[in-house]
Amino acid sequence: MIIKHSDKIASPNIIKDSFQKLGYICSDDIATSIYLACQLQKPILIEGPPGVGKTELAKKTAQYLSAELIRMQCYEGLDEAKALYEWKYGKQLLYTQLLKDQLGDVLSGAKGLDESVSRLHQFGDIFYSEEFLEPRPLLQALRNEDGAVLLIDEIDKADQEFEAFLLELLSDYQVSIPEIGTVKAITKPIVILTSNNTRELGDALKRRCLHLYIPFPDPKLEQEIIAVQVPDINNDLRNQLVSFVNELRALSLKKVPAVSETIDWARALLLLNVHSLDHDWIKNTLNLLLKFQDDIEVVESEIYPLLKKIQQKTPKQKPGQA
Repeated sequence: MIIKHSDKIASPNIIKDSFQKLGYICSDDIATSIYLACQLQKPILIEGPPGVGKTELAKKTAQYLSAELIRMQCYEGLDEAKALYEWKYGKQLLYTQLLKDQLGDVLSGAKGLDESVSRLHQFGDIFYSEEFLEPRPLLQALRNEDGAVLLIDEIDKADQEFEAFLLELLSDYQVSIPEIGTVKAITKPIVILTSNNTRELGDALKRRCLHLYIPFPDPKLEQEIIAVQVPDINNDLRNQLVSFVNELRALSLKKVPAVSETIDWARALLLLNVHSLDHDWIKNTLNLLLKFQDDIEVVESEIYPLLKKIQQKTPKQKPGQA
């Protein structure tokens, strides 16, 4: 992929500018990390709170490189049968039924039990060949001739055993299948792992990856994100809602609003034809920002003080002012 897309990953600045055209506003750290991951052919581990754009970054990377995005969503109990490969058991059973009449021919002339078992073993190996293999995301990424972006999403939700299973792929871009052998990448994929930090990841996995932490954006960057994602929103409202969300993030809530929820809120306010934040509009749309009723009740009692605070911070802009 590096040779094929060398013009697209010539520098972090090119990546940053190109991602912005695709609607993804990224910091210098993000652009540099994507650049290094591509050039050094190393996986990149992206950590940070939910909703800050980790998964979206992988999607935009695949879109930018015109590469297939292969996504593997992690969860507790995930194993190699779901992540790497499994056998087409239905097809194996069907072929067994069709070929059982030929077993007599296979065993014809066999001398003794040992020779009969040996012939049956050769016959059985046919069913554990490429024709009966069902590739899953990891194997699909390694076999992709044009190169792919492999997204291993929310790796912190998987077990430590699965984390250890990934080490061979992350270090050597290969996997081992007992019945077939070692499968090496045809074209090394760009591997992006994401984590919401629900548990501490192992040192062995971290050593094999570049590390990127994406925090909640500062107000200036978040305003740029809203301006790109919701271009029709007026400047005053955009400034007000970003300031309000940042105030919410400073409160002691079960779940503070993510960037994705700020975007949803902005789109909803635009749809409702809101031009400026007030108590009623905030109260009626808090469920877009907050996902726990306890949090909503806490914030409802703080709306007036928060409004006053953000009005002092965000004076109205003159017409035409960005």
